[in-house]
Amino acid sequence: MSDFYSMNVTLQDGSQLELSSLRDKVVLVVNVASKCGFTPQYTGLQHLYEQYRDKGLVVLGFPCNQFGSQEPGTDKDIAQFCELHFGVTFALARKTDVNGPQAHPLYVWLKREKPGLLGIQSIKWNFTKFLVGRDGQVLQRYAPTVKPQDIEQDIKDALT
Repeated sequence: MSDFYSMNVTLQDGSQLELSSLRDKVVLVVNVASKCGFTPQYTGLQHLYEQYRDKGLVVLGFPCNQFGSQEPGTDKDIAQFCELHFGVTFALARKTDVNGPQAHPLYVWLKREKPGLLGIQSIKWNFTKFLVGRDGQVLQRYAPTVKPQDIEQDIKDALT
């Protein structure tokens, strides 16, 4: 059985991020989309990243086009949009499936560790968030409607 630190993520520039390099960090994993009603959450995610990165927070965004085709662009388009409109400097993965047979192994693991309501092991929409503690365990799963600022206390607690 794999764990958080045994996986890799391909970032938008094509480089590999070994999650083992995030040992002892607190990681917020979010599936994101540029054409979603929740897209303004990028602002809050960037704020959290800026506020807490020096204390050990990493934000990983996973652009996903599986929900209403709300992430139609290329990886380059997505990166430019995020930087131009929201000043995003946290890591963005290549466009990723979070459900189905092509789901990234990280999402398979996250959903198994923290299923949704009624134990459902699927992501329901864009901007579902997972908070992973310094020990690589999933601390919490948040619905898309939960704004980044609403989880700030949980992040502060995980960082202490």
